[in-house]
Amino acid sequence: MNPDPRNAAPKIGAEQIDLLEKLCNACAVTGDESEVRAIVLEEVRPHAAEVKVDALGNVLVWRSGSSAEPRRKVMLAAHMDEVGMMLVMDDGDGLFRVETVGGLEVRQMAGKPVWVGREHIPGVIGAKPIHFMSGDDRRRAPSLESLRVDVGSGSTKARVGDRATFATRFQRIGPSLRGKALDDRLGVATMIELLKHAPPNVDLLLAFTVQEEIGLRGARVAAYTFDPHLAIVVDSTPANDLPAWDRSENTVYNCRLDRGPAIYLADSGTIADPRLARHLLATAEKHGLPYQVRQPGGGSTDASAIQRQREGVPSISISVPGRYAHTAAMLARLADWENTLALLYYTLTDLTAEIIPLSGNGAK
Repeated sequence: MNPDPRNAAPKIGAEQIDLLEKLCNACAVTGDESEVRAIVLEEVRPHAAEVKVDALGNVLVWRSGSSAEPRRKVMLAAHMDEVGMMLVMDDGDGLFRVETVGGLEVRQMAGKPVWVGREHIPGVIGAKPIHFMSGDDRRRAPSLESLRVDVGSGSTKARVGDRATFATRFQRIGPSLRGKALDDRLGVATMIELLKHAPPNVDLLLAFTVQEEIGLRGARVAAYTFDPHLAIVVDSTPANDLPAWDRSENTVYNCRLDRGPAIYLADSGTIADPRLARHLLATAEKHGLPYQVRQPGGGSTDASAIQRQREGVPSISISVPGRYAHTAAMLARLADWENTLALLYYTLTDLTAEIIPLSGNGAK
């Protein structure tokens, strides 16, 4: 007898960590997600009924359930893109001026090694060394205009228009995971694993989206294509848990590492569907999974774009917390990732007609 799938949430092992490493080491700055897209396509095609790459570059995946009962069309979304830079002017001698792509803080950039373009050309973000700085210079953060990506004299491969991202290789550090793009390759890897363990009671519609970091653009068109009954966005959210940070007036983020997945009730772009929020919270309690409620406030996810499509889509987000978001290296916990995967799996297997009806789908 096969075990009840409700008691068989997928686990994170060496295979899943290897996939996450491959995803994180790929370069996919917003607008050129091709390297991650190729990995996703290779992983999903053996397990999907249909796979499509749309005009914007989203990977859209369909997998129907096998239950004879009426099934809900559940959209899951995770973004493939990462913050980074674009080369915008060639100053000669291997030096390029850059603009940031997405929410990248200029103070985090100086001196960081980078990969440029699809060939991962090695370079460094050059800045004036302390020896040449005046007192005023030392008190000011460097301006973006003063920084250059330096790929070395004589390099002929880098071109204006190439993207650049931090040259930070994925590494497992004890219970932690470190990578330049855990936001949101954690979500991408999670959705691939859910596809491989698709529950029979729902039709899965997976959107691996593009251009999230500059305005949730891919999710908008993906949701229009899918027209789902409900949507769950899988992302990463900043952890605000270092002793050196002043959290006495914390009104935006309250997430911590080691406390499980963060369930959104609201953010700057979305008020989560209360039925889905209750279902996620009840599911975590039922299965004994740790969780935290993300404090309403700043930030947003693809859910903001998805919920506003067509006649409206009941939506919610769930995130793996991570430190140092949108810098050269993010740090997350393996246990938080595995508990996020388990909560999503049980949320799908426990989904019933009472939670989101197929007809008369008014909010309650």
